[in-house]
Amino acid sequence: MYRISELAERVGVSRATLLYYEKLGLLQGQRQANGYRVYTDADRQRLRLMQQLQAGGLSLKECQACLDGELHREMLNQRLETLEHEIAKKTRSRDLLAALLGQSSLKDWHEEVERVAPDLHRSWLMSQGFSSAEAGLVALVSKDMNAHDAYMAGFMEVFADLDWWGPGMAEATRRALAMVPFAPETILEIGCGPGMATMTLAEASMARITATDTAELALDKLRARIAARGLNNRIEVQNVDMAAIPTSKRPWDVIWSEGSAYILGVEKALADWRALLRPGGVLVFSDMVWRTDKPEDEVRAFWAAEYPAMTTPASRVAQAKRAGYRVLGHFDMGREAMDTYYRPLTARLEALELDLAGSRVLDDLHREIALNQAGCGQFGYEMFVLERV
Repeated sequence: MYRISELAERVGVSRATLLYYEKLGLLQGQRQANGYRVYTDADRQRLRLMQQLQAGGLSLKECQACLDGELHREMLNQRLETLEHEIAKKTRSRDLLAALLGQSSLKDWHEEVERVAPDLHRSWLMSQGFSSAEAGLVALVSKDMNAHDAYMAGFMEVFADLDWWGPGMAEATRRALAMVPFAPETILEIGCGPGMATMTLAEASMARITATDTAELALDKLRARIAARGLNNRIEVQNVDMAAIPTSKRPWDVIWSEGSAYILGVEKALADWRALLRPGGVLVFSDMVWRTDKPEDEVRAFWAAEYPAMTTPASRVAQAKRAGYRVLGHFDMGREAMDTYYRPLTARLEALELDLAGSRVLDDLHREIALNQAGCGQFGYEMFVLERV
C-alpha cells in the first residue's frame, strides 16, 4: 500500500497531479479511518501504463478509454495522423533552424520566400549584410546565403572563359538599337557582363557608353576588349550596383540592360531606371518569357523555382505601360540567341566536369541546359524597347 506522497514519488508526478487524476476518475484511492488516502500496487501499475499511453500522444480522456475498455483503433489512427502532422511540422522547423545556422542547404527556403515575398526577401538579405546586387544573386543564383561565396566562386570559374553570360546576339542588339527613334548621345548599360552588347552598341552608334556591372571578372574582360579596339575615349567601365546607380548630372538618352533586369526585378527596374532617363529617353531590356500558356509540368516547375516572376511578353508590356512608358516595340530574340549562350556553356561544363564534380553549381547548370533542350519553344528571350513618357 502507498500513501499519496509515496505513490507520487514512485511514478514521478506531483501530489496535486494525483489528486487531479482522482477528480477525473482515472485513479481511486482508499480513504482510511485517519483520513489518509492509500493506493495499491495495481494503482501504481495503472498509472505507469497510462504514462506509456500518454507517450503515444493520447489525451487523459483517451488514456482512460483505453484503460477501461478495448483499444479504440479509429481513435488511435486519428491520434497517429495528428502526431505525424505535428512531427512533420517540427521537423520542418528544425531543418530551417539548422539551415539558417549553416548546417544544411537553404535552397528550398530561399526559393519559397522569393516566390511569395520577393521584395521583402531582398530587403531581409540586405539586413543580413548583403549588398542589393548580392541579395539578388543569393535570391536567384546561389539560393543559400550561408554558402553564397563558395557557390559564386564555382559559378565564376565556369563563366570566366565565356563571352556570353546570358542569351543574346549582336543581331538582336542592332535590331533593338534601330528601333530607338533618335541617335543617342549617351547610353548607360546596366549589367554589361563581359561586354558583348557593349561592343555592338559602340560599333552601331556614336554614343558615349557607360558600362556597369558588379562582377569585376567580367569588367576586366570588357576593359581588354575596349583597349584592343581603341575605344577608351567612348566607353567608360564602372563597378556599380544596378540598384544604386547614382543620378547623372544629365539624364541618359538610353538605358540598356540585356538579361540582367530580372536580378533587380523587372517591375522595380522599370520604375527605378525611368527616373534616370530624360523625357523621351529609351529603355531597352531583354528578359526570359513564356511562349505558351500551358508549359509542361517539368518546365513550369523549373522556372517556378529559378525565376518565379517570369511572365509573358504581353504582361511585361502591360507593366511597362503602367510604369510610364510607351512601347516602341518588342521581339523574340529567337533560338539562335539561346544557342549563342547555351552551346559554349555546355562545352565549358564538359571541360570542368572533374574539377566541379559533386558541386551544386555543376548540377544546377546541367539541369538548366537539359530544360532548355526539353522545353524548346515553351520559353525564350524577348527584347523590349520602351520610351519614357
